[in-house]
Amino acid sequence: MPEDRQRSNNGWPGSDVRPGSNGRSPSRTTSRHAITITRRESLTATGVLDVISFDEETIIAETELGMLIIKGVNLHVNRINLENGELAIDGDIAAITYEESGTYTKGGKSIIGKLFK
Repeated sequence: MPEDRQRSNNGWPGSDVRPGSNGRSPSRTTSRHAITITRRESLTATGVLDVISFDEETIIAETELGMLIIKGVNLHVNRINLENGELAIDGDIAAITYEESGTYTKGGKSIIGKLFK
């Protein structure tokens, strides 16, 4: 990127999105939410508020910007530091999606799924 172009607050030119600007006020805002993926084999995320559930195929974490769902094979959580909002995983990462906060609860079942048991 040319030196003369200024970056916005979140690092992307022309974007005004800021953590917490979606109307939510996270109780623990220690860092901005960011994800770094290396060769689809490792992932580091910041701005993580809580890890809702994890197994070898799915990790669900609440971030400052919504629920983060990571799907793959042989996923392993290497580090969780909720004080600093950090999460590090290894495995074969297949997909990453976001959903609104509150969609999942501890135990990994959605609220709607619990209603229709």
